[in-house]
Amino acid sequence: MAKDRLHNIKPEYDVIVVGGGLGGLTGANRLAKFGYSVLLLEHHNQLGGLATWFCRPKGHIFDISLHGFPVGMIKTCRKYWTKEIADSIVQLKGVRFDNPQFSFTTTFDVVDFKKILLDRFKVANETIDDFFTTVKKMNYYDDDGITTRELFEKFFPGRNDIVRMLMEPITYANGSTLDDPAITYGIVFSNFMSKGVFIFQGGSDNLIKFMTAEMKKNGVAIRTRALVEKIIVEKGRIAGVIVNGIKIKTRAVLSNANLRNTILKMTGEEYFPKDFIEDVRKVRMNNSSCQVYIGIKHGESIENAGDLIFSSTHPVFDSTAICSKNITSRTFSFYYPEIRPGLNHYAIVSSTNAKYNDWADLSEEDYRIEKQRLIDDTLNVLEKYVPDVRKKIDYLEAATPKTFERYTLHEGGASFGTKFEGLKISMDISEKIPGFFHAGSVGIIMSGWLGAVNYGVICANNMDKYLSSQ
Repeated sequence: MAKDRLHNIKPEYDVIVVGGGLGGLTGANRLAKFGYSVLLLEHHNQLGGLATWFCRPKGHIFDISLHGFPVGMIKTCRKYWTKEIADSIVQLKGVRFDNPQFSFTTTFDVVDFKKILLDRFKVANETIDDFFTTVKKMNYYDDDGITTRELFEKFFPGRNDIVRMLMEPITYANGSTLDDPAITYGIVFSNFMSKGVFIFQGGSDNLIKFMTAEMKKNGVAIRTRALVEKIIVEKGRIAGVIVNGIKIKTRAVLSNANLRNTILKMTGEEYFPKDFIEDVRKVRMNNSSCQVYIGIKHGESIENAGDLIFSSTHPVFDSTAICSKNITSRTFSFYYPEIRPGLNHYAIVSSTNAKYNDWADLSEEDYRIEKQRLIDDTLNVLEKYVPDVRKKIDYLEAATPKTFERYTLHEGGASFGTKFEGLKISMDISEKIPGFFHAGSVGIIMSGWLGAVNYGVICANNMDKYLSSQ
């Protein structure tokens, strides 16, 4: 059956893309538009990576997790995908914070945040302007080496409440902590502050449907349930892949898979310089996450509680506590009928950051118990925002880091790729093996929907330069 998935596959392509996340899809589409023959291989039964969905009985459809992104996604999708996709991107207007230090609703943009800092937190205008100017100027090539903790201490010394407002959403967005480089915070935060938080109206199922249609129109050959077992290197260059036991030749490979898996497992350390492999082994994986998927009975409704709630009972901001299995902090994403027009369904997805090791070694029985505890604790908190919600629910399901590992094959079930040091490794792969490129989630910056799509574009452009020079 596995080989049947490769029916009518050609023996050779200009480019093979390994993995169908947003970076891989974007890279494949752009390279096809350049005129190259492209084969996209995805081990799962549907595309999207973590920008995907699943269906359950009684008409429930769930996006895998929180999918908020900056306004820049509109321009990027219009330029590199289609107007139809770009026009389906809409802003979330009701972003709520609720914790022991403060509680308010915001449009989550620079104008509103400046007003909140001035009126609620009593920060001087000059300090506010200096902070936003500083983070807006941050970029990968001008990294001054300071941490996010040092950045906040410079502008808001001793103000954990301000740090919580500014940092907590970004920790949920890309897994960054106060001890990561400040640019991993500043770049992402500034992107969101431009105009706020946006989502794709119609759900990730429609997004991937539109992207798939565009790729096919441009000639991309797409195969799912196609597991790449080996990336072939011959005479120091990319030569092909082995997928479902079949060898297919290629001039170049774009891996959208986990960085360490790409290098150490699918390729093999023997093909890289020893000092490069030493650096690869030092790359830290980012944290994972847990979700609780909550389906509301057909015919029932819930009052608008906000679009996105950052809810916590922890007394102060603590990025370590955010990942604890004893959960005190979580987000709630509300899917009202207008998110998926025509279905008239309500759904809620709760997301929490998590550590793989807290779940990896549980017995089967303990794992079942802990998943149920995750669901029960989530509903206890949700009732604060949606009273009597339990009476309206007819579907519940939980996902853990082990779930992410099983479906994505990411090491440690990582939801946000690697820590910052992974970005340089990813960018340098093509220097070690000609024809080899990587567009997976790395370095915190190149994660999330916008980061993934942009990295796919960057890699496609670099691959075009390489292929056209051969």
